[in-house]
Order: sequence, then structure tokens, then C-alpha cells
Amino acid sequence: MSIKKLRVAICGGGVGGLVCAVALSRYLDIQVDVYESAGAFTEIGAGIGVWPRTWKILAALGLTDELSKIAIVPPAEQPQVAFNFRKGDQPEGVNFYTLTTPGGMLAFHRPDFHAVLLRHLSSQCHTYTSKRLVSYAHTLSPQPATKLYFRDGTTAVCDVLIGADGVKSSVRSAVVRELAAVAQAEGRVEDAERVLAAGPPKWSGTVAYRAVIPSDTLRRHAPCHQVLERPMLYLGKDSELTVYPISCGMLVNFAAFRSRYDKENTTFNGDWVQDVSREEFFADFTGWEPEVHSLIQAVQKVNRWAIHTTSPLPSFVSGRVALLGDAAHAMMPYQGAGAGQAIEDGYVLATLLGDSRTTLSTIDRALRAYDAVRRPFAQRVQASSRENGLLYTLNFPSLTFDRPVSRADREDFVRLGEIRSRVETNWQWAWTTTIDGDLNRALRMLDGPTPNRRRS
Repeated sequence: MSIKKLRVAICGGGVGGLVCAVALSRYLDIQVDVYESAGAFTEIGAGIGVWPRTWKILAALGLTDELSKIAIVPPAEQPQVAFNFRKGDQPEGVNFYTLTTPGGMLAFHRPDFHAVLLRHLSSQCHTYTSKRLVSYAHTLSPQPATKLYFRDGTTAVCDVLIGADGVKSSVRSAVVRELAAVAQAEGRVEDAERVLAAGPPKWSGTVAYRAVIPSDTLRRHAPCHQVLERPMLYLGKDSELTVYPISCGMLVNFAAFRSRYDKENTTFNGDWVQDVSREEFFADFTGWEPEVHSLIQAVQKVNRWAIHTTSPLPSFVSGRVALLGDAAHAMMPYQGAGAGQAIEDGYVLATLLGDSRTTLSTIDRALRAYDAVRRPFAQRVQASSRENGLLYTLNFPSLTFDRPVSRADREDFVRLGEIRSRVETNWQWAWTTTIDGDLNRALRMLDGPTPNRRRS
């Protein structure tokens, strides 16, 4: 048995937390404990999109063989259609853009994706369920450590705590208080107030109606519906639908968004996630084209999600505690980037902690390097995802429509072209960049060359 140099606790067993655990499992000298608040390691939600930038990380972790078997199309580097854009909030919809990218977007059923991650956890990674973190405290004797307190009355100890516990993160709440206390102690009163204000999640003003449609059901309603073969984005005033096939074409992921930007950053009254009737959300799309109505008619069970986001923090790290995924940067879903950014967080953080230069005495340096490269990038993606939402829901200044688009009206297509251009510019990072540069920059912050490591 190898001697463990670090004990890492991950609070949260979603995609980001499990990717971090899988990545840490490569290092024999790190003890990994994953604490999930639910009674089982399950993932709610429907589809998950993976772009080439993220796929390269999954390849580095040895996950792509299994993931390829559950993707809607096998991964390839050739140009693929990522999405087809259509203005659908009118009696006859209008296709106006096909987004083609290297490799396209790989679509998965989220529970299937989650199951692959669970199967790749090594035996040295210990998992626990029904462990909701209440608080933590730092100790100095006999050596620096962090003690975790769970709702069931149990405790645990770690050297590094990773908060991967989602938009309602209890770890984030504690980190925010610590960052504010430091600012207050240094006399930066306004900074302390801003940090505290940025802590809680805020309603985006948008709700999402989410469902999974069996392809055979949709085929009965509309035998030649293009969503059976093609990923689609239907744009409309204050609304948007993202629909694409998953599970090797057996299912269709359906997400219909309704936005009230005057309600952005307010408090949502009611349960964040709840079952609703099909009739409730159909009312928001009564003026839309028949193609959209066919989709709605095929929905059998739908959940309404109040989309919440988090405000940017000045740091994802406090002492030996780090945030990742939605706990760090919950964002709007208009780039299919939330899961991918959590995967990037988990991979970079694990690689830094696993490096031989990271020891009990140099943990702080590794966490600072993680924050230095991941926070600016993730927050840029967060901002561009919000802007894409404004474009999709026709709320972007000067790019709104007060009547149906006419195929004969040049001005209409000029505005649609501007929407297309802005969306693609915002999104290009997903297929034109890799994480390699940021990861190498973070590793250089550890000082000196990285020697060979023994991995499992």
C-alpha cells in the first residue's frame, strides 16, 4: 500500500465532482473521498453536450471508448453539424443558419454519462451517500487539516476540500464568508460587501421546461420531424427551444426556455424544480409553428426548472478549499457549457494536486494556480452564455423582431445574420481552443519541471 500524501474530500457527486475523482484516481498517493448528499449517486436532467475541447479531456482520462458507444454519433474530427438555427415563433418557421464545427457537439443522456464516470472510479476512491455537508472548520494540530461536519452528525477530515455541490453549494457559502472576512480584516469594507452579495444564487428570470421524448412517440406525431435526425435551436421572442437526439437516437432531449429579463437577479417564489402539466407550458408557445407544436404534443412528462446562476467571485479558493462547477460559476445553458466547464475545473485541479511538487506544505500554491487559470476562463464563458441567451430570445439590443420574419425582407435576414455572427463568435472557444495552454501555465506556477509520476 502506498503512503498517501494528501487526503482530498469532494462534496458533490455530479459530473464535475466525479470527473475530478476519476482524475485524482490516477495518483496512487492521493486518498479520495466523495460525499454525495442524495441517497444514491444519480444524475437528474436530460441531455448533456460535449464539445471537442472537453472531449480531449475525457480522452486523457480513458473514458472515450465507453462514451463513444452511447453518443448519438461517433466522435470524429471532420466537420459536423452542431446545431440548426430556426426562427420558430411564427406560423411558418424559417431556417437561417447551420452551425458546423470540427467534431460537432457530442450529445449524451446525462444518466448514461454519469454511469460511465462511476464505473471509472478506482478502488482507492471511497464514495459515501446521504452526506450533506453542513459546515467545516480548519484545525492546526497535529497538522493543518479541515474537519467536515455532515447533517447526519458524522464528521470527516481532509487536507483539501473541493466544493462540487452545485448552485446551492454549502461550500460556496462558507468560502464567501471567509473571503469577506479577509477583506474586512484588511479594511476593504466595500470588497467584503460585494463578496457577500455575490454569494447566494440568483434567479436568472428564466424557466426551463425539460423533458425526454421517446423518438418513437415523436415519430407517431410527426414521422419526418427533423429533430429525429438533426439538433435544433428554435428562436423566438422571450423564448427558445433546444432539442436534439440522445441515447443513439432512441430519445430526444427537449428544453424549452421562457425568459423575463425584468426578473433577472430576483428571488424565485416556489420550488426550483417541479413537475408541471403540458398545458401549463404550451400556453407560452401558442403562436409558434406546427413543427414546435408537434414536439410539445409528444411530451409526456415535463419538469419546470427555475434557472439560477451565481455572480462572479474574486476567487474560487479560500485556504485549502476550492470550488468547481456550478458551485463556482453556475451559468445560463445557452452554450451547452456548464458540464464542460465543470469537467475542465475537475481535470485541472486534479492534475495540479497530483503533481509531485504538490505536497502538504505546497497545497496553497496548487490551489492558487487552479484559480489563476480556471476562474477567468470560466467567468468569460459564463458571460458569453448569458449573451447568447439574449440573442436566442431576441432580446439583444437592435436585434429584436416585432413581427414574423419574411423570406422576402432583406432587413430581416441581415438581423438574423448578425445574430448568427454574434452567437458563433461567442461560441468559438468550444471548438477552436484546447485546455492545454492553461494547464501548462498552471503547472509552471508550481515551479520546475514535472518528473515522471507512478499512476494506477
